[in-house]
Amino acid sequence: MIICISGLSGSGKNSVGEEVAKLLSLRVVNPTFKTIAAKQKMSLMEFHRKAEKEHSIDKHFDAHLVAEARNGNCVVTTWLGPWMVKGADIRVWLYAPRDVRAKRVAGRDNMSPEQALAHISDRDESNHHRYNEVYKINIYDHSGFELVINTEKFVPAQTAQIIAAAAHALGGTAKKAVAGKKVAKAAKKKTKKRGKKR
Repeated sequence: MIICISGLSGSGKNSVGEEVAKLLSLRVVNPTFKTIAAKQKMSLMEFHRKAEKEHSIDKHFDAHLVAEARNGNCVVTTWLGPWMVKGADIRVWLYAPRDVRAKRVAGRDNMSPEQALAHISDRDESNHHRYNEVYKINIYDHSGFELVINTEKFVPAQTAQIIAAAAHALGGTAKKAVAGKKVAKAAKKKTKKRGKKR
């Protein structure tokens, strides 16, 4: 089971993703530009500007993401996960009004409401423009997604329950996948033993 969760700044990707992972016993895949920017001693938006000029940054980042997701049984909580991870079982877009997202970011990153609003507007537009330029992906088009959820209406745990319900409806959880592999291995062993007896 691979679940990809995306959304604009402050939509709740990581918080919801962690809750989903707990409910379904999945691992979380969430590499971030924030981590890379910190390592390079740059602010997040400075790194964004660098990525706008050097497309190899996005391509390297997303190649790593895809490689991690290929191992299966995971929740991917990055901007481009639903588009980059081919064959994902569930693709989710989390929506919340801009003022709601700004309030969350202000509390999380110790910004004033005005600073947070300017930050998410700048970041959203930077990503929208860059992804379209690098991959021809429009992050505002969710026509192929299984779920679109308004996170203004639900806390992360409730949103996670909705996603987990969809996963169960599709018959997939990490535990079931692991159990299925064990059954398959046991069946192969029995077949081999029968073959030897004959």
